[in-house]
Amino acid sequence: MQPLTAVSHSPVKIILAMAFVVACWGYSPTGIHIGLQAYDPGHLALLRFLVASAFMAVVAVFRGISLPTIRDLPLMFGLGFFAVSLHHVALNFGQQGVSAGASSVLAQSTPLFSTLLARFVFKDRVSVWRWGCVFLGLIGVVIVVAGDHGLGSIDAHGLLILLAAVSWSFYFALQKHHARRYDGLTLVCYTVWAGTLALLVYLPGLVSQVVTAPVDVQLAVFGLGVFPSALAYLAWAYVLAHVDLSRAAMTLYLVPPTAMGIASFALGERPTLMVIVGAIVVLASVLALNLERRVVVEVARV
Repeated sequence: MQPLTAVSHSPVKIILAMAFVVACWGYSPTGIHIGLQAYDPGHLALLRFLVASAFMAVVAVFRGISLPTIRDLPLMFGLGFFAVSLHHVALNFGQQGVSAGASSVLAQSTPLFSTLLARFVFKDRVSVWRWGCVFLGLIGVVIVVAGDHGLGSIDAHGLLILLAAVSWSFYFALQKHHARRYDGLTLVCYTVWAGTLALLVYLPGLVSQVVTAPVDVQLAVFGLGVFPSALAYLAWAYVLAHVDLSRAAMTLYLVPPTAMGIASFALGERPTLMVIVGAIVVLASVLALNLERRVVVEVARV
């Protein structure tokens, strides 16, 4: 009889890692709103990822990462542009006119745009079910944008949040189709560093804003750089190493309600009924997309 061996991972550790990811990404919209009190959107994105880049450099030194090949450098810069530069600049500009809670809901619409991207860019087949999910999700998006500040106050800020979600969809597509040659830590490091390099266009004027920013804003921005932009990605990589992606993704449906709770406590925000209804519609449509993928995978295994 063979001796029993200990499992390589603890369910408690995985649950704690999932909870940590949800808390970090739930804090992000509130941290951005606080940061925008003293920083321009571009400067905020740059400072946030300067902190994240420095943190990831320390991690890379201790953990060790491989060097990318020269032919993969355009891929790294593409990942950095869509995941860091465009995504976070659009997000910061958008949150100047969108509440933290509504922003977190709109950011979760990424799978809807990934489906559109798969059909019109990569020419993948999209089922009637998925088209229905996309249509339902877009209705939810309209409800959230309209309900955040009322029907009469719809402006471009909500569209900028959606641009951030579209940018994140391009990042996922690039990662899925071209980035399997690297482990998760290596990919995260180079994505953060490449995106930070692109954000250096906002370097002029940053020092003066850092000098004049209040301490509470500085702490909020430092928290953005360390937790949602660095530690959360490392924790998410740990989760994905031990849990199936479709199951792990279900955890992310807790991010919007967590973000609304944090914003309610820290910013005094109270989501309107329309935002709550729209959030339910968006999250239900994204959940339905993921459920169809799970069914397809299970059928393929039979």
